[in-house]
Amino acid sequence: MTASKFPASVVASSLCAVSLAALSMAFASPALAGSTGFHPKGREWAAVAAAYTDQISLLQTLVDIDSGSGEVEGGQAIADTLQVQLTKLGAHVERVSAEAPGLPDNLVATVTGTGKGRILIIAHSDTVFEKGEAAKRPFSINGDTATGAGVMDEKGGVAAAVTALKVLKSLNYHNFKSITLLVETSEELGSTGTRKLIDRLLQSADLELNMEPEEKDTVTVWRKSSGSLVLTVTGRAAHAGMDPEKGRNAAEELISQVRRLDQAFPRSGDQITVNLTLMNAGSRSNIIPAEATGTLNVRGRTMDDMKSVESAARSFAASPTVPDTTVKVDFSLAFPPLVQNPRVMAIAMRARDIQGEIGRPLNFGGNGGASESALADAAGVPALDGLGSTGSGAHTPHETLDLASVKPRLYLLVRLLETYGAQPPSKNP
Repeated sequence: MTASKFPASVVASSLCAVSLAALSMAFASPALAGSTGFHPKGREWAAVAAAYTDQISLLQTLVDIDSGSGEVEGGQAIADTLQVQLTKLGAHVERVSAEAPGLPDNLVATVTGTGKGRILIIAHSDTVFEKGEAAKRPFSINGDTATGAGVMDEKGGVAAAVTALKVLKSLNYHNFKSITLLVETSEELGSTGTRKLIDRLLQSADLELNMEPEEKDTVTVWRKSSGSLVLTVTGRAAHAGMDPEKGRNAAEELISQVRRLDQAFPRSGDQITVNLTLMNAGSRSNIIPAEATGTLNVRGRTMDDMKSVESAARSFAASPTVPDTTVKVDFSLAFPPLVQNPRVMAIAMRARDIQGEIGRPLNFGGNGGASESALADAAGVPALDGLGSTGSGAHTPHETLDLASVKPRLYLLVRLLETYGAQPPSKNP
């Protein structure tokens, strides 16, 4: 999908980032413990604590199944495990075929109640790891730390979402119209097998809650947009030893283009980032390469950020430094940005009140990782991200999950489901 295919309303919303300080004042409200009758660490906390052992057991089962993006057998095995547990809760469970080839089915489970709010929880079961990683790094616990492939990103979030539904059932809580859990299987690829399904589910949702991991006592109120910039250079082949001067080196021109972009935009930080991630050129060591391609990962806080990178790339491509070479630019957008706006901050401030019930602060953060919450916000559905696991080392062999955070995170999720199940949030706070 290209940036130009996003509607004007999405572009406009990307420009309305509001300062955290102003929003905190706008949405400040009395602590829920005093205004709703819920007692700090009351029956919800007891139910969360009682569910801990089963939650960790489910997490271990999920971690010990290989489910890298495109691992169909493992993805289906995880869906089988979840379907059994969710069916026991009385959920209607549907397996939805992926919208791209070579991917496992997505799982959609819905429980219905007697209240007003329609809540969509989104989690993903795919990881970035290759087949065999689960056997090399099985689930293990050392003190307050759990390790294993995908333990934090995002199997910890999947286990928490399922356990939250178990807690509501144990509390006999039905004051919601519907709670739908989507466990998708291609998030690490940009949700290529789930876009239409997500769009459909958002049409009947009052709120989206996302189970992506976050730092301790933090929820995500902004995320960068994610896109791919592909440069394809065409030059002229020649013998690298006899007459290299007759060639037009496509690889050299690609390097020149990447360097120009590197000088124009930073590689890290909270604003625009541009990083080379893939590169290919030539077929033999004795031939001047006539073709070269490079892919750069582009991140930005607004749609204008993304357009500025595309515009610069096209400008550089129009003036190659190696004579007689041509540069083709293709830009595609995987996710729009999640902008820190009044819809997002209204939910975040309520979450802060809820976390105060158990005597813990709640911080607001953001990062360069894209997620489905951006799709929800672009569709006008209030969203809160980063409700999953706390830990470190996502996408690395050193990934960990902080077990001490499991109960507080689950409490926050359960109370958000109770709060917005009873009364949906305003879409225009």
